[in-house]
Amino acid sequence: MDEGEAKKLLASYGIPTTNFVVIENEDELSSLKLNYPLVMKVCSSRIIHKTDVGGVVLNIINEKQLRKNFLEMRRKFEGEKILIEEMEENGVEMIVGSIKDGFFGRVIMVGMGGIYTELYRDVSFRKIPISKKDAENMLKELKAYKIFEGFRNMKADKEAMLDLILKISDFVVKEKVYQMDLNPVFVYEKGVKVIDAKVVIE
Repeated sequence: MDEGEAKKLLASYGIPTTNFVVIENEDELSSLKLNYPLVMKVCSSRIIHKTDVGGVVLNIINEKQLRKNFLEMRRKFEGEKILIEEMEENGVEMIVGSIKDGFFGRVIMVGMGGIYTELYRDVSFRKIPISKKDAENMLKELKAYKIFEGFRNMKADKEAMLDLILKISDFVVKEKVYQMDLNPVFVYEKGVKVIDAKVVIE
């Protein structure tokens, strides 16, 4: 499924995502009920790494920029839908993923996102389904766990993150998810938000 479909499905489980619309035609731009600045992305299940192919535009601040970027993206990705969403404030970047392993079955992964993903491989795994205690232990296994207790000027909402992990575990089981990548997930002082989502159903 594409990102728009994935986010709608996640939202149906009470998982917070961005405020977005998916459009196909330029005339739909004039009726957008979104607040600037905006982000524009190509919305296709066939394009996995949108940024690598120039399929993401950040910080669009007015309708002139919006139309210009829309037309450029339509030329570049002919026939594909376009997702437009409100640009979110940066939070602590996390990743949440899942895969159906041939030996272990369904597994959930939680880790630090952004540059930390490649630099430290700071991740934790559990077999699904999980309990709240499992989710707490997953966070405690991360090298960067201190941010959930308050570290320098950073504090991430631990309860909101635990709630997200448990909802994702439930989502993966009920929807028979084969593979999932939520990256990034922004964790704020209050609340969390899934910024980008890739979901493959069996």
